[in-house]
Amino acid sequence: MERKRDIIFTLLADFIALLAVWYVFYHIRFELQLFDSPQLVAPASILLPAIVTAFYWIAVFAFFGLYKRLYMISRFDEILRVGKITIIGTLIFFFLLFTDDLNWNSSNISYAKNYTIIYWLLTFSFVAFNRLIVRTIQKATVMRGVGLHKAIIVGVGETARQVHEDIERHKTSGLNVVGFVDQTAKEEDADPKVEPEMVLGTIDEINEIVDKYGVEDVIVAMEPQDRFKLVNILDSIEKPNVTIKILPDFYQIISGLNQTNQIFGLPLIVVMPDPMPPWEKTVKRLMDIILSLIILIATLPVMIVTALLIRFTSEGPVVFAQERVGLHGEPFTMYKFRSMYQNAEKKTGPTWATDDDPRITPLGIWLRKLRLDELPQLLNVLKGDMSLVGPRPERQFFVNQFKKQIPLYNRRLRVRPGITGWAQVKWKYDETFDDVIEKTKYDLFYVENISLKMDLKILINTIFTMLAGKGK
Repeated sequence: MERKRDIIFTLLADFIALLAVWYVFYHIRFELQLFDSPQLVAPASILLPAIVTAFYWIAVFAFFGLYKRLYMISRFDEILRVGKITIIGTLIFFFLLFTDDLNWNSSNISYAKNYTIIYWLLTFSFVAFNRLIVRTIQKATVMRGVGLHKAIIVGVGETARQVHEDIERHKTSGLNVVGFVDQTAKEEDADPKVEPEMVLGTIDEINEIVDKYGVEDVIVAMEPQDRFKLVNILDSIEKPNVTIKILPDFYQIISGLNQTNQIFGLPLIVVMPDPMPPWEKTVKRLMDIILSLIILIATLPVMIVTALLIRFTSEGPVVFAQERVGLHGEPFTMYKFRSMYQNAEKKTGPTWATDDDPRITPLGIWLRKLRLDELPQLLNVLKGDMSLVGPRPERQFFVNQFKKQIPLYNRRLRVRPGITGWAQVKWKYDETFDDVIEKTKYDLFYVENISLKMDLKILINTIFTMLAGKGK
């Protein structure tokens, strides 16, 4: 994909610039004698620390999202981002290196301050200049029609035709329209205003079209009378790495799911952007791993006792494994302590839990009330299949039903499923289809407002739910 190429190219250029920073910094220290006494330093002897610091900076840049949204980004905006992140990274770097070594008298404080300022100026200047060159090269190649991102336009009417002409006039948009997708079904009459040979298929075939042509951007440009179809169109696109843009006419329809954007005179709205910055995603994953390990160790005696009770009170395996649908619709095997009789759904098929559910064992009732049946899912969290907090993963059988009947249900698959979630602490277990619709509202609210603060709030609420024995 073109976006991967942008990331790799920028990362390699950053790495070279950061190596240069370390060599120049050492030259200033030991040859210009700005900070230290003269010292002959062999270039080869500083190669290892140069590589280590370069990897440190690459990690910092990745943590704060400097390798996201690189394509045709404003050079001014990128330099500002580099400035802010290099300030943070420099402070962290010198705090780690000199906290134990310095006696904090006035001379040492002045020494460390000058040291830090010079190093930050070098890092910022080299990286910012590098990014400026990379983006200038990128823009120049795009102007020649090289390295464009492949795009499709949903719509075949006059609006779609005009959008196509605008993109063709503005090569700096970075887009290459490979064709159009008819938003009507095959049996519906359509009056296309675009070249028939550029119509790649209908909206029902959009995911296959994206895969076949390597599409990275989808632009929705329908006629005003077709705006009622927007939700269904958004729901049809199941590709998480594809950016969806629409014309501003539809702003009110999707208020709360958008981010304003403009591509060289062509006003568009980015639909359903990722609300969680990269550094929060990293912290969330670290929090998942650390807390899961702590809980697993702390509850090990409880898990052993639970396993023995299950073994002696009913037939069947202690741990129940079942395939669920995870992040981006990928299947995974989820683990739980078995709380139902063996082959409980052999006659009925997949069904929802109910009050006085005959499938649940007497011990299983208590396991569910105290949420102890879900402790093995901490292994799923460690593996990366799940998170501590997120929408509950469903079985493929139910997902296939819900996708057809609940608008934007696919949106909840854009985040990693969780052991607990906003719907679990604010709503009850699914007993009817109306419950599923209501719970999906809570899940979508979580997806659109996901943050570390919200995760902590949900975890605290979950503890109270467990202590109150409200599970089912």
